[in-house]
Amino acid sequence: MTLNPTFLKLIKAPALLAIISFVLYWVMAYDLERTNTLKLLSIYTTVFLLFYLLIQYTKHNLKLLTWLAFGFRAIFILAIPNLSQDFYRFIWDGRMILEGFNPYLYTPESFITSNQFPVAQAQELYNGMGELNGSHFTNYPPLNQLCFAIAALFASKSILYSATVMRLIIIAADFGTLYFGKKLLKKLNLSEHNIFWYILNPFIIIELTGNLHFEGVMIFFLIWSLYLLHSGKWKWAAVILACSISVKLIPLMFLPLFYQWFVKNDSSLKSGIVRLLSFYSIVGGSILILFLPFFDTQFISNYSKTVGLWFNNFEFNASIYYLAREIGYLFRGYNEIAVIGKILPVIVILYILIVTFFRKNKSTRQLISAMLFTISIYLFFSTTVHPWYIAMPLVLAVFTNYKFPILWSLAVVLSYLAYTNKDNTENLWVIAIEYCIVYAYFIYEVRFKKSGLATNQLQG
Repeated sequence: MTLNPTFLKLIKAPALLAIISFVLYWVMAYDLERTNTLKLLSIYTTVFLLFYLLIQYTKHNLKLLTWLAFGFRAIFILAIPNLSQDFYRFIWDGRMILEGFNPYLYTPESFITSNQFPVAQAQELYNGMGELNGSHFTNYPPLNQLCFAIAALFASKSILYSATVMRLIIIAADFGTLYFGKKLLKKLNLSEHNIFWYILNPFIIIELTGNLHFEGVMIFFLIWSLYLLHSGKWKWAAVILACSISVKLIPLMFLPLFYQWFVKNDSSLKSGIVRLLSFYSIVGGSILILFLPFFDTQFISNYSKTVGLWFNNFEFNASIYYLAREIGYLFRGYNEIAVIGKILPVIVILYILIVTFFRKNKSTRQLISAMLFTISIYLFFSTTVHPWYIAMPLVLAVFTNYKFPILWSLAVVLSYLAYTNKDNTENLWVIAIEYCIVYAYFIYEVRFKKSGLATNQLQG
């Protein structure tokens, strides 16, 4: 069966693809509720197909792709996030800082239940973030808090304008990733076009720009750091990596992977170890300096308790953990998250140590490939995998020949089916479908691709 020539011309017309995408993004921004999952799934899969076609048929027009990436994001400028309520907590934290409070020392619930309103629109913000979020101490690192404070500085009494300021920060970070991503790809002798699998991806536009998740800022600093590292400016790379960690803690798990890059690439073992320790010292020192303004004797206790919730209490869109949980139900009759949540991180740590010492990670491309597998294994074994967590493996994938994160960025939308009911309970069959797709392609790529190094062009 052959396709109609006229139809082929239409789907290859960038202008038509872009116009339809603009319309669908507008609907996503202003006319969608996350409980309407049928509408969400149909629009998301359609816009993802359009994204794929745009990438395929405009490979040599990077300027057009750049303008489209900006235009699609601009649609969301004045939109209130409709797929996540986390931004209400962001606004709360930022306004708390401007009022002179340390956001790590107080929960929103502690104020609201005592009928105190320390910030503008306090009750509205608390209602928006929900009781679960409001009952816990904040877990957002200091540079993330700075972004919140900037939003509060420019919009201390408007939720919409606060969201707009944060969105502009995230958009700026995305274009920083575009800039340094292209430069790094060029230095690695890879096609600059690859970066658009991340920048133009609907998942990134909707989850980061649309829903105000700051993974984009974390990724900007990480890619900048990798560019500096590859350019030989490892001291500045350490400072910028610390900035990435100070937005989101996730890049901490990459620190052991730098061992071979420093030690194995140095003619002297002693010199390599000294450079590695100096790198770690700069990273650690920079993080401590950034946390210093918020330090308090109660801070460490509050922060560690909140971070621990992601391993011992919260569960969402997991894969291996859900299998382990079902086995626990079978033999023990109750949820074993308290036990399983402690075992799975140990497995991840062991994997990181194996990759650090036994996998070849001497070149920048090998290092990035190791990072991709490390974050992927971490997510595979996590108890909680929110959709925006996939942003990290997705951006790392553009520097390798692995495409499973691109497929994952499509399949993860199935996790939103949990919001079809009032209790937000997940349908495990749906989760199984999502991960069957991801694992099948992951295993295929690992099994049949001989190397984690990137080819010159990511193929569709």
